[in-house]
Amino acid sequence: MLRRTTGQTQLETAMVRLMVELYCKGNHSRTSLCESCGELLRYAQQQVESCPYGSKKPACRRCTIHCYDADHRDRIRAVMRYAGPRLLFRHPLLAVRHMLR
Repeated sequence: MLRRTTGQTQLETAMVRLMVELYCKGNHSRTSLCESCGELLRYAQQQVESCPYGSKKPACRRCTIHCYDADHRDRIRAVMRYAGPRLLFRHPLLAVRHMLR
């Protein structure tokens, strides 16, 4: 598999981190990540870094390869559904940049 070390990888990893942190804080009333959310974040970062598309990675929604197993896919979808709208208020520039991508 190809390894991506581009700015796009760093941005995507940062976005996933922000979303998981927002989700955990809002749903688990934690100031730091709980064990379950920490595991999900580590898994998501690993999948982003090992994407076979490299720097030409499409948005996960449009990708033909499903990198996440079914359980993690459902969990990350729940995180994105919760955190996506909240990112617009907490990190508007990052949220808009992410949506345009």
